[in-house]
This record gives sequence, C-alpha cells and structure tokens, in this order.
Amino acid sequence: MKTAIITGAGTGMGLEEAKAVAAKGYHTIMACYRPDADTEVKRQEIIRETGNQEVEVMDIDLADLSEVCRFATMVKKRIQHLDLLMNNAGTIQTAYHRTRDGLEHTVSVNYVGPYLLTRLLLPLMGKGSRIVNMSSLTYRIGRLDFPEFFTHGRKTAFYRIPIYCNTKLAITLFTFHLASLLKDRGITVNAADPWIVSTEIIRMHMFFDPLTDLFFRPFIYTPRQGADTAIHLLLDEDKAGQTGTFNRSNRIVNVGDKFYHHPQMQELWDRTEAIVTKYLTTQSYE
Repeated sequence: MKTAIITGAGTGMGLEEAKAVAAKGYHTIMACYRPDADTEVKRQEIIRETGNQEVEVMDIDLADLSEVCRFATMVKKRIQHLDLLMNNAGTIQTAYHRTRDGLEHTVSVNYVGPYLLTRLLLPLMGKGSRIVNMSSLTYRIGRLDFPEFFTHGRKTAFYRIPIYCNTKLAITLFTFHLASLLKDRGITVNAADPWIVSTEIIRMHMFFDPLTDLFFRPFIYTPRQGADTAIHLLLDEDKAGQTGTFNRSNRIVNVGDKFYHHPQMQELWDRTEAIVTKYLTTQSYE
C-alpha cells in the first residue's frame, strides 16, 4: 500500500487533503500538533467516508526540531517507502515567541520545520514520490533579512503579516531549489497557493474578528476549495512529471526569474542547513 503524510491534517485544508489521499487508497498519516479527542473523531470520519481503514494520527511539533526528528524516526520504523509528503501545516503568531532552537515560532512552523521534515524523510522516497509545499501569493512581498529572518522573522519590530509573508517566500524558494536537486531521482517538488481560505489562520484574535466572520468569510474559499490545487498536485496523473513549479487554481504560475533564480536562494539553503545539520545523519538529497 502506498503511503501519504499530511501535516496539519486535523483541521482545514490539511483535513481535506487527508480525505482525498485516503479516498485514493493511501495509507494516510495525519501529522497533527497535539492531537486530541476531536482529532480522533476526524480520523474516524475519514475512515467512514472513504472506507479506508489505513488512516492514523501521529503527533508532530514543527516548532521543535528535536520533535520533528522524533516524528521522522518513528515514521521510518513503520514504513519502507513514502509516496506523498504534503507540507500543509502553517501558523501566524500574534506575538513574538522564540522556540527552544532559537527560531521565531512562525519561521519554524512554516519553513524550518517542514524543511527538516522533508530532508529527514527523503531516504524513504524514490521515483514517483511527490512533495507539495503549501505556499501563498504573499511570497511576492516577502523579504529575507539574514540572520534576523531565523531568529525574529524580520529585521525590524515584530509584525505578524510580514513575517508570515517572509516564511512563504522561504518555502517557495526551498521548493524550487529542492526540485532542482531531486529532478534526476524522479521525485517531484511543487508549491501550491490556496488563495484566501476560511481557516483559523486568518483569525487575528482582535476586536474585528466577528466582523470578519460575518462579512469576509462567506466570500472566500472553503478549506476544500483552498486545498484543491494541492490535491491535484498530489494525485493527478498528469502532474506526475511536473516539478519546480508554483501553482494556483490548478495551473502553473510563472513567477519570473526574480524568484526562480532568486539571489538569496543558495544562501537561504546554506543557512538553513547550518541550523538543521545536527539532525541530519545523511545528505538525504543525494
């Protein structure tokens, strides 16, 4: 049986992605942050809807790199081959929090954690395996100020939106760079833009949230609509050889040389490698 891992699979788009791959018969690992009784209800719901009994929940904390390593180690003990990896989980922090690894929290969850998870799981992948990273159109206004990007999200004072945009630029550049490294192995790496989706990530925890729920949410994408592009990249036969692309509404978006050949792409990779190197026992992309 083929295996798929979906991060952030307990709610929103991740839950829709988990349903889609389970419906196609994949052994589906729902990688969730602090799974609870509600997560188990969702797992049972997927089993009921798809008829696929091979759906399980595993705990992962992308804000703790040692926990990412623990998760990957557990996965390697359970499966021999990984067919699909969906780096879906994401966050927007409302205040500055620094992780035990010295990273700004949003940067760890949205970028460094998925980077490390992908690198650790690459030995399980081979020709035909697919990696999809959840990006955002906001990558276009992202900036990478080194070294502050990793420790504070940006050079100036904490502000959640620019930091989120910076992480989406980072995951997009990671997508392009990793795709080039893995192309000869037949492993595809693509980025999906869900557009603006009605999930908890757009909640600002401020006085205007009820107004947002009333006047804004009804006119934006549902989680299923937002997940649609990623699902196609994971499952469609005509996407099998597609790699190193940015996608929106099930179409490739030409992001231009500014991003395909971004001047900081290699530096971003090198700096991230320096952070995660102690967790890597092999050069997984080789």
